[in-house]
Amino acid sequence: MPWARGFCPYRACGAYMRNLNKETEEFMGNFRFKQFEIEQDRCAMKVGTDGVLLGAWAQGGRRILDIGSGTGLISLMMAQRFPEAEVVGIDMDADACGQARENVMASAFRDRVEIECCRLQDFGGASEAAEASGTAEGLKAAGVFDAIVSNPPFFVDSLKNPDSKRTMARHTDSLPFRDLFAGVKRLLSDDGIFSAIVPVEVVEQFVAESCILGFYLIRKCGVKTVERKQPKRFMLSFAKHRISPYEEHVETMMDSHGNRSEWYRKITEEFYLSD
Repeated sequence: MPWARGFCPYRACGAYMRNLNKETEEFMGNFRFKQFEIEQDRCAMKVGTDGVLLGAWAQGGRRILDIGSGTGLISLMMAQRFPEAEVVGIDMDADACGQARENVMASAFRDRVEIECCRLQDFGGASEAAEASGTAEGLKAAGVFDAIVSNPPFFVDSLKNPDSKRTMARHTDSLPFRDLFAGVKRLLSDDGIFSAIVPVEVVEQFVAESCILGFYLIRKCGVKTVERKQPKRFMLSFAKHRISPYEEHVETMMDSHGNRSEWYRKITEEFYLSD
């Protein structure tokens, strides 16, 4: 869907605007944030609005797992936001993992972020004894995380891109929603939080799958590009137990003057270089 006239959430990075794909909301060149830089020429999925939003909004913890880490963007954003956290990013695409590792190693967060190339279905393997130990080493050995984030594949019934890597990153064939929630249930600590971002077209199905696996929706944020439009995407947080109060709200990315809204400016101010 094309941008509303005069709008771009990357206004803060105007020097890079010529490389923005307005149809996919992905930035096609390298992307520099305040504390790290993302190179992405070998990644099927580029830096985009969804990843930036989720990385700025999701709840963190001591141990964070990023499912479908791609360029490493969300992993690095979470490491920046939560200075005590250890972050693990996993992805099926070997080229993306290689480039994400390079992005991590070029950052100040290299000692706290790890990228692994594997499917979620094959990752981890919790040991009850290790989990019970409560130590960072035990938790890592157990594969237990107190925060999990994901910008998951979301195309369910649509034509597939001839680029097989891009198809893998965008279509649920590679990670059905039920498999995603099953993996999260296995790897999330009892009091942990899972946060994700999905387009409006699949939000009901996504929430329904979470309920089947025993999760509770505890926070829901609809995001509009402009005030007159309906939300285009939703950021969602889930827990294994009901948490009160339930939070639900809608935010807008652009104000009436075509600039970033106060909300969007506030959650991204630690990342974008300038206005």
